[in-house]
Amino acid sequence: MCGFVGYCGHDVAPEEAGTLLRRMTTAIAHRGPDEHGHHSGKGFGFGHARLSIVGLADGQQPMSDSTGELWIAFNGEIFNYVELRDEMKARGRHFRTGSDTEVILHLYDEMGPDCVTRFNGDFSFAIWDERRRSMFIARDRMGVRPLFYTKVADTWYFASEVKALLEVPGVAAEIDTVALDQIFTLWAPIAPRTAFKGISELEPGWAMLIDREGLKTRPYWELDFPEAGAPPLHTNEHEAAEELRALLSDATRIRMRADVPVGAYVSGGLDSSITSALAVPMAAEGLHTFSVTFGSAEHDESSFQQEMAKALGTRHHAVACSDGDIAAVFPDVIRFTERPIIRTAPAPLFKLSGLVREQGLKVVLTGEGADEVFAGYDIFKEARVRRFCARQPGSTIRPHLFRKLYPYIPGLAQQSAEYLAAFFGANNDPLDDPLYSHRPRFRSTAAAKLFFSAELKAELDGYDATAELVERLPEAFSRWHPLHQGQYLESRFLLPGYILSSQGDRMAMAHGIEGRFPFLDHRLVEFATRLPPEMKLKGLVEKHILREATKDLLPELISKRTKQPYRAPDSESFIGAGDLAYVNEALSDEALAGTGLFNAKAVRKLHDKVRAGNVTGFRDNAAFVGVLSTQLWSQAFVGKSSRKSLAA
Repeated sequence: MCGFVGYCGHDVAPEEAGTLLRRMTTAIAHRGPDEHGHHSGKGFGFGHARLSIVGLADGQQPMSDSTGELWIAFNGEIFNYVELRDEMKARGRHFRTGSDTEVILHLYDEMGPDCVTRFNGDFSFAIWDERRRSMFIARDRMGVRPLFYTKVADTWYFASEVKALLEVPGVAAEIDTVALDQIFTLWAPIAPRTAFKGISELEPGWAMLIDREGLKTRPYWELDFPEAGAPPLHTNEHEAAEELRALLSDATRIRMRADVPVGAYVSGGLDSSITSALAVPMAAEGLHTFSVTFGSAEHDESSFQQEMAKALGTRHHAVACSDGDIAAVFPDVIRFTERPIIRTAPAPLFKLSGLVREQGLKVVLTGEGADEVFAGYDIFKEARVRRFCARQPGSTIRPHLFRKLYPYIPGLAQQSAEYLAAFFGANNDPLDDPLYSHRPRFRSTAAAKLFFSAELKAELDGYDATAELVERLPEAFSRWHPLHQGQYLESRFLLPGYILSSQGDRMAMAHGIEGRFPFLDHRLVEFATRLPPEMKLKGLVEKHILREATKDLLPELISKRTKQPYRAPDSESFIGAGDLAYVNEALSDEALAGTGLFNAKAVRKLHDKVRAGNVTGFRDNAAFVGVLSTQLWSQAFVGKSSRKSLAA
């Protein structure tokens, strides 16, 4: 796991290439603190910041093949590299290193761009092919590892993080206001759009080729589901559970491959407990586990974390995260997310990865992805209840189910059935709305746009982020089961756009930590898409088949526990921790006027409300965090225009 930078084109003078690549690589040095490397040739250049995990002695990058005609810069891991290397050795291939990087080069030499179809891993990489005078770039199927790119004059530049691209002369940071609207509606920009105007993100499961004809992008893998009503591939639940267990065990096994110790996150929930339980017998020197604890009962899961660590016999470490801790690291969090966010949830994970680094580890397993793959989120159950209510609008009983869905949300249980039905849109949204499952979330989030300035609203001119999202849906989407439609929206957009990026890769790599995700093994994902909906969401029991497949692994307290989503204190994090000068500065009338994005008077009232501790609703919490993070993003990036030359 590392970070890389590069360019393809002839606008970089040979005598300036080394300086440019060093600057770009230094900007992402946190991703690879172990060593840096650079190489440039006619029309291309690579820089690499290495986090040494596999092939410690001989995996330096950029790496070339034996002929010097192929060069690679690579971020991530190919987990099935051992099997691929053995296959190619049997065909007469000779390897100079023990790294997975060289495996990519050899397979590209054999298959060209189609090599990506053989990789089981989390990756982004770029290969310069001297024979074809082309640059081939690819990103993993689920979007675990990032890749950003932009063009200046006739040269394309790319990097694992945007901050490296801002070192390129001619590239300056400017907010993409459409992306900001998408964040304040969908929680994340719709790729390839990013928060930075003119800078794009390679989409998950996509590849791109840069050659004499320019840049072309294409998908090499797509998330797909069977048509609703089609005969199910799996009808025997017991057999399906056995196959799932085997796939998950193997996904965990190959993700334990490393030349350094591998630890695991334990949240106290089902998913991370499963991956940790599977990993324990595979950890020859014992497993280190890591957790975040909170002072508020609403967010804290420490009793479940301790129960699981005790049951597994792991060496457990926890970092306590107070409201003040979140506020203290929040500016750093935004510098690493490289985008505005509407929740503080990444901040505790930033602190957690720091704890992992302090303990001397570089790699952790996490349970991320299980909720998307096996329908674990409350939003899936909520959609089912809403459909029940819509089909029987006169029912006074079914709206009470909403109270059971969210027992961890204060105040919800006291609301009337009529209020709950109205709040969740139980009787309003058309059942054939492609965004039916997510419409209440999008409405609630978009309400925070009340704080946009009049100028920003005029610039957006009625733009509708949800309409663009619908346009991006595949043609087959309307023929899928409603549960699968909801799963697609979570897996294809929110997962890579927010959870794997702002909460995942950026927070871990801020401290040089690699996260690995057994539930996002593409074999497991493809298996789950073919399961009947009722095996995943059985009534209102989430992840039913996963529970059946792993019930022998966990204490009953964990295995039968209802899903509690990971959350952190939002606006309350910024009160009671002293006078936060940076918050007051970022939300001052002068600073708000400087960005021109928000209504200063409305923000001032919201800030007063936060100071008084009177914010309770989702809208105001999302708005406050969103406005603050946008202002901090602007401070961190906008105005720091790239240098016009490489002198000094």
